[in-house]
Amino acid sequence: MNKRLEFTASSPGERLDKYIAEQCQISRSYAQKLIDEGQVAVNGHAARASQRLNAGDKIVVSIPPASPISLTAEDIPLKVVYEDKDLIVIDKPAGLLVHPAAGQHTGTLVNAILARCPDLGEIKGSVRPGIVHRLDKDTSGLMMVAKNDAAQKSLSRQIKQRSIKKGYLALVLGHLTPERGAIDAPIGRHPQDRKKMAVVSGGREARTEYKAIKYFDDYTLVEAMPETGRTHQIRVHFAAIGHPIFGDHIYGKRSAMLGRQFLHAHRLGFRLPSSGEVVEFESDLPSDLEDVLKQLD
Repeated sequence: MNKRLEFTASSPGERLDKYIAEQCQISRSYAQKLIDEGQVAVNGHAARASQRLNAGDKIVVSIPPASPISLTAEDIPLKVVYEDKDLIVIDKPAGLLVHPAAGQHTGTLVNAILARCPDLGEIKGSVRPGIVHRLDKDTSGLMMVAKNDAAQKSLSRQIKQRSIKKGYLALVLGHLTPERGAIDAPIGRHPQDRKKMAVVSGGREARTEYKAIKYFDDYTLVEAMPETGRTHQIRVHFAAIGHPIFGDHIYGKRSAMLGRQFLHAHRLGFRLPSSGEVVEFESDLPSDLEDVLKQLD
C-alpha cells in the first residue's frame, strides 16, 4: 500500500520538487520521479516539478512501497587503487554500471564490491550500499566506496561541503577558449526529454571549472573540475557552450573511433575518514582513449 503524506505550503515561490524532497526527506530526483508518475497532487490537481507553490497550497504525496531487490555478490575483477578498513578506491572501467537499477540487478560495481567486502551489505542504503558518488556507465576512472556506515557519512559530508577534489579528462569538440574558465549554469531535467538533463532556468546550481591541456585541429583535451555533482554535469555543461564531449551520443554525436564518450575521472582527492589525512589518487587514460589521441595526432 502506498504511503500517503499531506502538507500545506507556507513559503510562496518554492519549487514543488524541492519542497517535496525536503518535506519527505527524499532525493530531489526521486521527488521529480513521483511527480512525473502522477503520485503528487497540488490542490487536487496533477502538478509539474517546476511548479511554484503558493502559501496555503495543499500537497498530497503518494509514495509507493520500495520493491525489494536481493543483492548478489559477484566475482567481477576490479582494479583497486587504495583500500583500508573504511573505504576502497577503484579504477572503474567503462561499461560497468555502478549499482543495480531497473532492468539490471547483477553485473554492477556494487555486486563486485560485495564479493570483496561482504560486510558492505550491512550499510544502510538498499541497493546502493557504500556508494557516495557515481560515474556514468560509460565513464571510466576513480571512484571511492565506503565500507562502513561511519565512513559513508564522513565521505558524504565532504561531498556536501564540496571539499572533495575531482578532475576529469575530456576531449571536447572545437577549439575551446579561453584556455581556463568556468561554466556556471543550473542543471535540471530536459523540458522535452525527461531522460536527459539540460541547462535550465530554475535548475540546481552547477559549476564546472576547466583548463585546456592540448589542442588538436578540431578538438581540445581539457581537465574538467566539477565543484558540484549534478547528473551528467560535465557532459551537459560542455554541450551547452557548444563544445560537446567526443563520442557522447546523448549530448553530442557518436564517433566511429570510440564506442563511448571521452570522459575519464583521472584525479580524486579527499580526507580519510579515520585519520583526516588528505590523500589524492590519479589514474592514467585507458587504452581506448589513448588510441583516440594517437589517431588525432
